[in-house]
Amino acid sequence: MGKNKNLFKAILPWVIVLILLGSLVPILSNSGGSKTLSYSEFVSTVKNKPVSDVTLTPSNYVTEVKGTYTTTSDGESKKVDFTTTVPNTDSETKELMALFNTKKIKVTVKDSEQDNMIWSFVIGVIPYVILIGAMYFIFRNLNGAAGGNAKAFEFGNSRAKLEKNEKTRFSDVAGADEEKEEVQEIVDFLKNPKKFVDMGAKIPRGVLLVGPPGTGKTLLARAVAGEANVPFYFISGSEFVEMFVGVGAGRVRDMFKNAKANAPCIIFIDEIDAVGRQRGSGIGGGHDEREQTLNQLLVEMDGFEGNEGVIVLAATNRADVLDPALLRPGRFDRQIQVSNPDVRARAAILRVHARNKKFAPDVNFDNIAKRTPGFSGAQLANVLNEAALLAVRLNHVVITLDDVDEAIDRVIGGPAKHSRKYTEHERRLVAYHESGHAIIGLTLEDANQVQKVTIVPRGQAGGYNLMTPKQETYFETKNQLLATIAGFMGGRAAEEIFFGDISSGAANDIEQATRLARMMVTELGMSDLGPIKYDSGQNAVFLGRDYSQLSNTHSGQIAFEIDQQVRKIIDDAHKKATDIIIANKQKLETIAEALLEYETLNAEQIQSLYTTGKMPETFDGSVDPSATAEVPHSETSTSVSQSQTNSDDDLLDEMK
Repeated sequence: MGKNKNLFKAILPWVIVLILLGSLVPILSNSGGSKTLSYSEFVSTVKNKPVSDVTLTPSNYVTEVKGTYTTTSDGESKKVDFTTTVPNTDSETKELMALFNTKKIKVTVKDSEQDNMIWSFVIGVIPYVILIGAMYFIFRNLNGAAGGNAKAFEFGNSRAKLEKNEKTRFSDVAGADEEKEEVQEIVDFLKNPKKFVDMGAKIPRGVLLVGPPGTGKTLLARAVAGEANVPFYFISGSEFVEMFVGVGAGRVRDMFKNAKANAPCIIFIDEIDAVGRQRGSGIGGGHDEREQTLNQLLVEMDGFEGNEGVIVLAATNRADVLDPALLRPGRFDRQIQVSNPDVRARAAILRVHARNKKFAPDVNFDNIAKRTPGFSGAQLANVLNEAALLAVRLNHVVITLDDVDEAIDRVIGGPAKHSRKYTEHERRLVAYHESGHAIIGLTLEDANQVQKVTIVPRGQAGGYNLMTPKQETYFETKNQLLATIAGFMGGRAAEEIFFGDISSGAANDIEQATRLARMMVTELGMSDLGPIKYDSGQNAVFLGRDYSQLSNTHSGQIAFEIDQQVRKIIDDAHKKATDIIIANKQKLETIAEALLEYETLNAEQIQSLYTTGKMPETFDGSVDPSATAEVPHSETSTSVSQSQTNSDDDLLDEMK
């Protein structure tokens, strides 16, 4: 209905214009202001009034007579044009000529056939001109009103966008030194290819950037184009495939054709897994549109014709589902892993994103980097942006450390829900639950270190416990994983000991603990079943896997034993958490009561409560104001705690 209304509005002005033009035709045809006379009036005028000249235009049946005579009105002379028609017969013509000779009137005879030919041509062409013009405007407005592309017949052309003056440089890509070294050769080749040719070296035709989302793959590709100062074509893998068969392959051909015309240049294909998934996965046949597009891409990258000067960069976070033919040397000769940054790289990334922001002197990016393990570059940029937004909202002159601290909490768990109401029992339950997690982290040597505990609800979590590794490592030992699982069980154990009941607040803890325990048994060989890899059943056909890989590779007896081992790990961790909490019952109560009073505690405050039983004091003996609640005291929350351990999720992904 809306599209028809827009179409009507677009066509209506042109219809009105055509009607107006049609109504003006009679007026224009009589624009000279001539007077039409009857035959008798014409004869009387010629006899009684001074006629200056007459023009005769004979036709088949009548003769058109035009002339001018002078009349006097109020003492003023005025010329009047007249016109009439007389029968085209010999007798009438002789009488007219005799009358004109008697009055000595100048007579001019015109050929009517020439005028008729011109008018016939004009009258014959005008309808076609009007029809073609109307069709043009109607179809153009119809296409615009329907939201279509004015270039509807160009759907087979490449959708790659061309950027000739890329502003991104390697200085904008922080924390990726090794990755920049790998692509530096491409920049050198595009700037000075002769030294590579003299050595007999060939630059990689394709470079595949692999890594989790938000790690800077697209940014790195833009930096390569910016450093080399060459044309940069960028396109998403999903823009190749359409509902029309063959369109994707046509777009691939057109893209490489345009790139060769602008060589040397770079083509960047983002999310290439959308078009480059494995073939023969049981879905679709050889005529599948996606497979045709992939086949054309394979031919263009390393087929019968070379693509000298055209370098293909591609990015994906699912390299495991790409077709092997796409990954072979000659197409993507090099794969660069762009992983989540470590603590040093996170500090460098924070400094890059802090260039255009104003920070308080006490904001230390190295300390912020330690508090954000597992964060990607995009998340770190989001942290500083959220901090800037908070500073504006609170009318701060500069971005303070409290703004950054709140921004980290927002990225992890969402904004604080101060309007959510607790009952007093729920509030105490959350406080003791979070204190249980904290006690495990403070007691076990291999457990994660407590950074912050709060009972202010965020998102779906009624409480929030930030625990980070004491040192960031590439590998995790069995004892460290068991300590992590025990930390997950600390909240449930505290509920059982202090309330004699359990709540739904441990749902997320149980989920993460179970997943980690099953991974230890089925993938890491950290159980009595030995170092054997058991299929976890995570492969799926729609990701490009075969049907045969979905079947379990172990018997029902082994599946039973896997469940037994997972249960044993969880039970042992729960028992260890229970023993620790019983042994440190008084300390847990101290931390829980402080949480009930201040609602949020940082690492220094928790450590002081654990060791001395008191909040930290300043040198003059008064309580440090910064050690009090970082969030103003309010009655909050109805949901029960879900411990947030961002680093553990990243650990699982890295181990896999």
